[in-house]
Amino acid sequence: MIGTGLRVPAYAVTAALSAAIAFPSVAQASDADEMAVAERLAALLQSSREIVSEHQYLINDPAIGDKHFEGDHVLQESSEIYERLVGEDLFAVAPETRSGRLLQAQMQAMKEVIDENQDTINTPGVGFKGFIPETFARLANAKFTAAVGDEARLKVTAPMDLVRNRTARPDEWEQTVLDEKLSADDWPKDQPYSEVADVDGRPAFRMIFPEYYQASCLECHGEPAGELDITGYPKEGGKEGDLGSAISIILFR
Repeated sequence: MIGTGLRVPAYAVTAALSAAIAFPSVAQASDADEMAVAERLAALLQSSREIVSEHQYLINDPAIGDKHFEGDHVLQESSEIYERLVGEDLFAVAPETRSGRLLQAQMQAMKEVIDENQDTINTPGVGFKGFIPETFARLANAKFTAAVGDEARLKVTAPMDLVRNRTARPDEWEQTVLDEKLSADDWPKDQPYSEVADVDGRPAFRMIFPEYYQASCLECHGEPAGELDITGYPKEGGKEGDLGSAISIILFR
């Protein structure tokens, strides 16, 4: 969704990270360790989507050819938001830790997606390019999962009636959490949910972070419901503050 993004509460991230920064082996990792890893991955995904969102005006400017919007540029700007959310230098996370290893894979995936889409981003004479935050996240998450999917997986999903791309459809666990937890009237806003559950027959730590429509999201997801937005999809009729999507993370044990 254009302009949307998880606002990982700084207090939640800081509290989780205070438990441990250096992570033990995967088999020994505690729930607190895994929560910190998941929060870091979610924060970087949110940060990078925000940068792609903020640069939509540039990406879609038909008068400019080379936008100078390369992967390294996106990583640098994303790291500044990440540092505000998490309170640490993204590039200083020790690569031998689980967080560092997975963040490196995530950054590489993000960089490759941006660089592989330079022809689209830099096409002159064309306005809307279709390279929106949702597209970027879907492609980057797919690359991340292809690289480290035996250890971790990343996904942006949503309640079934809001899903626009088949690959974003929630699995059974995600759908249950979205319906019974995150959509509940008494669920605290911005609070993620975590649980240990089997995935493909393997035990895994699962964490899901709710995302809510912001004012800028309503250009594509607001009212009137059914009206086609700039991407050609019918608007959902959402309102500011409604649950619009969620970042889902799997960390295998």
